[in-house]
Amino acid sequence: MKVAGFTIARNIVKADYPLKEALLSVLPLCDDFVIAVGNSDDGTKDYLVSMNEPKIRLFDTVWDDNKRVGGAVLADETNKALSQVPSDADWLVYIQADECLHEKYIPAVQAAMEKYLHDDQVDALLFDYLHFYGNYSMVGDSRRWYRNEIRIIKNHRKIISWKDAQGFRTADAKKLKVAHCGACIYHYGWVKHPKFQQQKQAQFHRLWHDDQFMDEKVLQTDSFDYSKIDSLKRFDGSHPAVMMPRVNAINWTFDVDPSQKNFGIKARFLYWIEKTFGWRVGEYKNYLLIK
Repeated sequence: MKVAGFTIARNIVKADYPLKEALLSVLPLCDDFVIAVGNSDDGTKDYLVSMNEPKIRLFDTVWDDNKRVGGAVLADETNKALSQVPSDADWLVYIQADECLHEKYIPAVQAAMEKYLHDDQVDALLFDYLHFYGNYSMVGDSRRWYRNEIRIIKNHRKIISWKDAQGFRTADAKKLKVAHCGACIYHYGWVKHPKFQQQKQAQFHRLWHDDQFMDEKVLQTDSFDYSKIDSLKRFDGSHPAVMMPRVNAINWTFDVDPSQKNFGIKARFLYWIEKTFGWRVGEYKNYLLIK
């Protein structure tokens, strides 16, 4: 069984993405890893070269700013990376710049790839998600956070990155048939110093909206306000080992009482249903869970 990985990178340094940690968390699964490095002005390519990882291959791309609305450029770039993976790879591992796989899940993921390698019903593997917010001890638990997503796909199945690159579909827009791999992705995109989080928000919104929206809607400030959140819960588990230097070096505070919720009546009722019965009413699922 041969496994390759792929992702994209652009202006990683200025927004303080934990891309090195993301890569190191999944490299144990991979024989080869391809990164499409977009035109950056912050030394992103040097940052990646400095890792000196023999499995990693870099190639340069130029982002099409005409595809910024709706985040389409992210899928476009991801598909460029996907096109460069080795043709003889059986499985392809995808990780975003603010995600990590805990080392405790490596055996489960490897076992799932072995189990479903020759199962033609399975196109991809599904992961659970934990979305950290504000600091490393709080996670979002409301409907605004997706609970699952595809992060490993089979090769040679005409699979493409979909819409804003959160997930995947077939080239003719069909949902992939997936098996759950028994692992969880830790998403750290909402854990940064407020200064870097605000820079990330500005950078992020430019991939979805035009300049007029940016001028009118994106708050012009030097520091992100983490207090505007509907619901959090405390995280008492361990973080991936590769993330511990960041966890230990946190240099800002975010104090919040997770028992306090900021819901309207409808959202509060839907939250109660989910927490009581485990059913998320109307949940969007960009996949077909079959195993």
